Amino acid sequence: MQTCSAGLATLIVDALARLRARSCIIDGEAVACGEDGISSFERIRYRHYDASVFLYAFDVLELNGDDLRREPPERRKATLATMLSRAAPGLRLNDYIDDHDGAIVFEHACRLGLEGIVSKRKGSQYRSGRTADWLKAKNPKAPAVTREAEEDWGSRRWSGRTR
Repeated sequence: MQTCSAGLATLIVDALARLRARSCIIDGEAVACGEDGISSFERIRYRHYDASVFLYAFDVLELNGDDLRREPPERRKATLATMLSRAAPGLRLNDYIDDHDGAIVFEHACRLGLEGIVSKRKGSQYRSGRTADWLKAKNPKAPAVTREAEEDWGSRRWSGRTR
């Protein structure tokens, strides 16, 4: 969080500190929404946000010293939902949907201009990096996907000099 402004970090950190846990590792993304209620990367990138910024929590990897990465995503999500049931406004659960609704949700995400959706295989373990158990369906018209292609994030490698 060193690249975030102090205000953004404070809102989320304060909400995390209020959780009833000695320790936890939550997988999530800091989000700020525009007037339309749609998440806006530009608001975070250019620091145009206020107290409405929050962390969308996707998963919990550790809780009170227990490594949860080997637990299936259904159990981790249930644990996360319980943790966040009384969370401060800076934290929100990004809930899951049943597998038969994925195509419909992706269609709606595209209509709203969202980046896409992530699908996790039931019963899978949490693994860092790319895995066949997780699929990310990207909306090719979303600003984030367009920006990612334009900036060519994947091909840049640190070599001690810029290209």
